[in-house]
Amino acid sequence: MGLSNGRIHVCPVETSLELLSGKWKPRILWKLHQQGVLRFGEFRRELPDITAKMLTQQLRDLERDGLVNRTVYPEVPPKVEYALSEFGETLKPILDMIAQWGTANHRHIIRLLEEPEPARSQKVG
Repeated sequence: MGLSNGRIHVCPVETSLELLSGKWKPRILWKLHQQGVLRFGEFRRELPDITAKMLTQQLRDLERDGLVNRTVYPEVPPKVEYALSEFGETLKPILDMIAQWGTANHRHIIRLLEEPEPARSQKVG
């Protein structure tokens, strides 16, 4: 049970989702799972819609939370690589299950995402 922003966390699902939440963190983790090691420029090519500032922030957050390792090589220009940490590696089966679920339900998910926002929010169950 940890303390974050003055709140006591007791639900493992809540704390896990808090650590992984956001538009970009799951995508960054998925790319690292797929490709192993990536440099900043490679992330920018793989995730063209993310800004450099947002990518930097998300990578810092993931590194701070122990999910990603950042390795700096003493070269000119500096070479920096990102990879899943040992803790981040524990997410691989979960990322694979999300991918399987997404593949199995792809058509349904696409239909839902193509619906106007009010129609989606009115659906129950």
